[in-house]
Amino acid sequence: MDLSIRPVREGDIDAVVRLSLEAWLPVFESFEQILGSEVFAKIYPDWRASQSALVEGVCRDGEKTTVYVAEADGAVAGFVAYLLDGTDKTGEIYLLAVDPDYQNRGIGTDLNNFALNKMVESGMELAFVGTGGDPAHAPARRSYEKAGFIALPNVQYYRDLP
Repeated sequence: MDLSIRPVREGDIDAVVRLSLEAWLPVFESFEQILGSEVFAKIYPDWRASQSALVEGVCRDGEKTTVYVAEADGAVAGFVAYLLDGTDKTGEIYLLAVDPDYQNRGIGTDLNNFALNKMVESGMELAFVGTGGDPAHAPARRSYEKAGFIALPNVQYYRDLP
């Protein structure tokens, strides 16, 4: 597999949105199973539309967020979006997704390491990322751990109100 990482281009955005929705489908299915359909629908009434808008907005931002894509064999196979805070000297892996057709090939880890190197080049002293503790996020957790992140357990609770 021939892999390169480069800045996102306008022509990549549709592919990035598509692959993110495919990559995150198991996550939202897991959330619905854990939360139940009623609570899930209140939190994520149309997760595809909101995630599409989020990813497209991040790709077009150009100011706060930096986005790179992984290109494998001429196709957009994944992306990473990160934020830099010069005041606190912290970087955040904000979004990361790998096309399901390219998962389990180290692309997520490569994207993490690429973003971390860019953070170091920008003078950041600490990096962080947030992810889910549900089974569908296990691949993301493995990728972050391979990149050297240390997990701090965190729990959120939800309850439907009558």
